[in-house]
Amino acid sequence: MTTTRIHRAALSTLLIAGLAACGNQDGGQDANPLLIAARTAAGGVSAMRGDKAAQAQAPARTPEQMAAEALRVNPAPLVMVGFESLGRTQVMAMTGQNGAMRTYMAPSKEALILRDGMVVGTRGLGHDLSVAEPGTEALIRAGRSGTARRVMRYYSGDGLERPLSFDCTVGPGPKPGVVLESCEGHGARFQNSFMPQGGHLPVSRQWAGPKLGYVTIQVLRP
Repeated sequence: MTTTRIHRAALSTLLIAGLAACGNQDGGQDANPLLIAARTAAGGVSAMRGDKAAQAQAPARTPEQMAAEALRVNPAPLVMVGFESLGRTQVMAMTGQNGAMRTYMAPSKEALILRDGMVVGTRGLGHDLSVAEPGTEALIRAGRSGTARRVMRYYSGDGLERPLSFDCTVGPGPKPGVVLESCEGHGARFQNSFMPQGGHLPVSRQWAGPKLGYVTIQVLRP
């Protein structure tokens, strides 16, 4: 069972590279999460095990190696997350669930809140997304074309929650199985990429905000 999941994780990593290539807001190879992951020191999983010496001495690991190690040592639901603006990739484990909402956390206490693959919030990263209300979600999960509004709420310096509303269009991407969500508003444009499977979103690249930028997500263990 574990071997099968490792093979699936490796396949998902290749799919992530394809999603990054689909977005029209990419910055070239330097923004590719696969290349970012390959350059990232192997600290994520070692930190989960509390092995500080290994963090200091271990060479950089590929995403496949990170996924395989995480699947071996952590029985919880897992996702691999690449923060493009931060230049790092790490494995996050589920630490809480409220209905369809799951909180995934890294050893550093940084957290991502997902609704079956859709980013709905972040915590501990700075410039956090308080909550996202994607009116496009049903279209994306069904792989249908259409238009809808996406609202993303952020806390401002005065502690108040400020909503940003975007007009979005959902349609097929340049590669089979890819769905693109193109949004515009408040002087910003971004494009999210998804590979829906039976209504689920196991692989995606999503914009978390003006400061956080794009986040790539792949489910390692549901």
